[in-house]
Amino acid sequence: MRRVIISGGGTGGHIYPALTIARAIAAMEETEFLYVGSRRGLENTLIPKENIPFVTLDVRGLERKISVRNLLTLGKTVAGLVAAKKIIRKFNPHVVIGTGGFVCGPVLLAACLSGIPTLIQEQNVIPGVTNTILSHFVSRIALGYEAAATRFHTKSKLVYTGNPVRREVLTVTKEEGRRILGLDARRFTLVAAGGSRGARSINTAMIMVHEYFKNMDDIQIIHVTGEDEYARVAAALPGIDADGRYGRGSRIVPYLYTMPAALAAADLAVYRAGAVGLAELTVRGVPAILIPYPYAAEDHQRYNAQNLVMHGAAKMILDKMLNGKELLEEIVRLKEDKAALAAMAAAGRALGKPQAAHDIAQLALTLAYGGKQYGECN
Repeated sequence: MRRVIISGGGTGGHIYPALTIARAIAAMEETEFLYVGSRRGLENTLIPKENIPFVTLDVRGLERKISVRNLLTLGKTVAGLVAAKKIIRKFNPHVVIGTGGFVCGPVLLAACLSGIPTLIQEQNVIPGVTNTILSHFVSRIALGYEAAATRFHTKSKLVYTGNPVRREVLTVTKEEGRRILGLDARRFTLVAAGGSRGARSINTAMIMVHEYFKNMDDIQIIHVTGEDEYARVAAALPGIDADGRYGRGSRIVPYLYTMPAALAAADLAVYRAGAVGLAELTVRGVPAILIPYPYAAEDHQRYNAQNLVMHGAAKMILDKMLNGKELLEEIVRLKEDKAALAAMAAAGRALGKPQAAHDIAQLALTLAYGGKQYGECN
């Protein structure tokens, strides 16, 4: 049995890929996992639900300026490295995988110093600070975007795999998605979402969209506002009912547990440009209007979005340029141009990597078996 440590934390964009990779590994090989996260990240809520053994480190991210807090953070990083080495010594993994977030730093560095094979999975076109530093030490780097290769100096370590996508995103059909959500099979379907915490700029612009389409029978809208934003959006749309229904086709909800069904049902999406969301859109071939989060580290969401725009799979509106009129005009234009939507869908599918999770799992197991190609060694 192979023993695998996975580390990734802070946000869902680091945790969900880690879980997807773990499931792919488990489907290929009986494996003992240990997940190492931070004490403050979302992983504290998500990982225990997965029945994966879970331990935490008390580490923080560095600020991008000289500060007293950074001196304290460096102290915690050194302490985190010592703690990580103890965890690794006790668990004795065959491979350690990092999917991003500052907690990966001490965990993967400790593994490298212990002579254990290591793999980082970089989801974005612009790598984060932690993965950029780790790239000099780890065994392999699995790239979510081919364009990210220019950002790393160690070319021999790079493998372009794409970003891992949950199995349920791949398996739901369009008909099933609409049935699960109670949607009309004949209507044009728009899905708008700004991530688990919502996106105020998208939600504000969507208010005009809902008002414009309120009395139309040829469109239906699923709008996921995020928990913190729902009350504000609902207050701006008089007539919304207790189930979030507005007009003849809009359904506005704070959170949607069946996002794979929504993606399957969608003819067009309004989205942020996080790497996980874009990977899901492309494997489904969903045309998108992307509004990158402007405060993402190194502005990486804009670069992610530009990659899709350059290949013809999406349109982009910068957050500072976004308003209801601009968004509505783009939605109407695309809704009426079936040829453009078909071309965008085809371009997205060409970019999508539905086998990414399997390929990353195979790469990890190859490292776990001492570099011999997995499949030849068992």
